[in-house]
Amino acid sequence: MTIAVAVSGGTDSTFALALLREAGERVVAVHGHFLPPDPARREAVRALGATCRALGVPLHEVDLTDAFRRLVVEPFVRDHAAGLTPNPCARCNPAMKFGLLLDAAQGLGADRLATGHYARLDGAGEAVRLLRGADPAKDQSYFLALVPRERLARAVLPLGAWTKARVRAELAARGLAPAHSEESQDICFIPGDDHCAFLPGAAARAGVALPGPGPIELPGGARAGRHQGLWRYTLGQRRGIGVAHSEPLYVIGKDMAANTLLVGPRPLLEARGCTTRGANVLVPPGEWPAALTAQTRYRQQAKPVAVEHHAGGLALTFLEPQSLPAPGQVAVVYAPDGAVLAGGIIA
Repeated sequence: MTIAVAVSGGTDSTFALALLREAGERVVAVHGHFLPPDPARREAVRALGATCRALGVPLHEVDLTDAFRRLVVEPFVRDHAAGLTPNPCARCNPAMKFGLLLDAAQGLGADRLATGHYARLDGAGEAVRLLRGADPAKDQSYFLALVPRERLARAVLPLGAWTKARVRAELAARGLAPAHSEESQDICFIPGDDHCAFLPGAAARAGVALPGPGPIELPGGARAGRHQGLWRYTLGQRRGIGVAHSEPLYVIGKDMAANTLLVGPRPLLEARGCTTRGANVLVPPGEWPAALTAQTRYRQQAKPVAVEHHAGGLALTFLEPQSLPAPGQVAVVYAPDGAVLAGGIIA
């Protein structure tokens, strides 16, 4: 069996490659070009090539820039224009890494694709289960929850039982330097993680019209000011609204038809549930345990829920009030042992 390792040049994928090589696996390295080349990326690939040669592993490069723009960047722009808060990493994993990059790896003769994600896999084939990683600070099962089970069956996640601190230490102990040592930014295609600066140019290139300024309204319809474009705001946001009021105000909704931003005090942030557009079901609902939890944001502790699965997706009822889920983000349902049961995009 040959395992292709998706290598970005960062600490995690470099160590995943080293671990599999040390375990005696037959491995090849695959680097997917998702973004247009620039001097820094070219230098990182050159350094990545040197690392692969030191490990005695062939490196293959795959140009996926056009597909990444079409499948990840442009949907991100369109979702913002529609008033959503998209999660491009959760979209990238099924479409790109375990989609086209896995296909490319299989075209090179590999049977499976390994990545540096901090999550675990248990079982094989139709019985494969996706579980939380051992490092609670780095667990990335949330971002993998939309990857179909048949794709996860061909995945390898060597870092699932590792902590980030130990990965750094062990990589250094082996004398391996990652091609780039900086921690990955939140959204790889947005310079400085500033989506408000990125979106106008990206929308123009994609032929997408972003909504312009409009009114800000309080509960009851009183005007409180003007917003600078609904795409700049997300549900639950407090800072940057630009409204002076007797108490702190939060974004509680968007009226896209009226181009109006709805704001209100903190108690109006509470929600009792949400629904998703479709669902990626990784464990048949008939096998779900009685006690379920769910996350509707990555940096959120999973909270108890009741879940119904139907043809349209998932219907989550929070057993205790939670802050408003943002449409476009991902809701992930977990079992008590950390297994991912299902995930879907919040509607």
